[in-house]
Amino acid sequence: MLKVILSVLFLAVITTAIGYQQLQATISSPLKVAKSTQFEVKHGTGFNKLCQQWQTNNWVESCWRYQVIAKLDPTLTDLKAGLYELTADSVINNVKKINQGQQINFSFTIIEGQNLREVLSAIKKADNLQNDLKSDELSTQILGNDTHLEGWLFPDTYHYHNKDTASSVLKRAAQKMQQTLDDAWQQRAADLPYKTAYEALIMASIIEKETGLASERPLIASAFVNRLNTNMRLQTDPTVIYGLGADFDGDIKYKDLRDYTPYNTYRINGLPPTPIAMPSKAAILAAVNPPQSEYVYFVAKGDGTGSHQFSTTLKQHNAAVKTYILNKKN
Repeated sequence: MLKVILSVLFLAVITTAIGYQQLQATISSPLKVAKSTQFEVKHGTGFNKLCQQWQTNNWVESCWRYQVIAKLDPTLTDLKAGLYELTADSVINNVKKINQGQQINFSFTIIEGQNLREVLSAIKKADNLQNDLKSDELSTQILGNDTHLEGWLFPDTYHYHNKDTASSVLKRAAQKMQQTLDDAWQQRAADLPYKTAYEALIMASIIEKETGLASERPLIASAFVNRLNTNMRLQTDPTVIYGLGADFDGDIKYKDLRDYTPYNTYRINGLPPTPIAMPSKAAILAAVNPPQSEYVYFVAKGDGTGSHQFSTTLKQHNAAVKTYILNKKN
């Protein structure tokens, strides 16, 4: 009788050892995919269905061992929908990636100085992003009011997941711009020639478009503020170009400077009615805290650096124009 009991115990130990080895082998078994494979887990997909899909694709040989493991570790059955990058790592590690919602990240970048038309054109082409934008209700959809959306999208890179919406990305950009502007406005200098944060945003967008060299943003801001403080028109080409819209052919002409639009700062006093582009944080800070200077004029040097020659008088400015523009044309 003792021999029978010992034989049964021995057999149980052997069976348990074999089962443990098989379990360990299953846990470490690789998913048989190419080096990197995208796979979408749809809403409502359970563990068994997921394994069956992988078996159909010949990524796993059978499912019953993984179903046993899932019984032992129920957290494996908590699958989060999304688009995932599967690798030749173990089957279990790939499942854990889905448990943890480690979806593929896509990104969309708003570039400093882009205008609204350019941003909307780019986001419509963004990968794996649903275009739910309502062109006739865009400001209300993104800002929650009827303020013109131009200028309100903070230049940055925004990450998103498969099938996220374009509006959700732009709302994040708008919230970041609002926070950036609010913070800057609280730290503004005294005696600025604009009364509201929105006017500062308009100025920042002009500074952004006029800046070719990042370090010159403060001086450009100072020159524009000095113009406004002396009731001088801003006379800046980027506002004229913005007012021309799709009619601008890439070459600003004297006629364009004379024709009236609400954005032609050669014809209007003060600021245009809205921003003309998406300004950077640096441009906003320059707008609300410009350095003290006597500069009123500036002209691009055209030396490939984006730098300008700044002047305090019209006589100096005309001499700079002759040096950097007229002489080069001759």
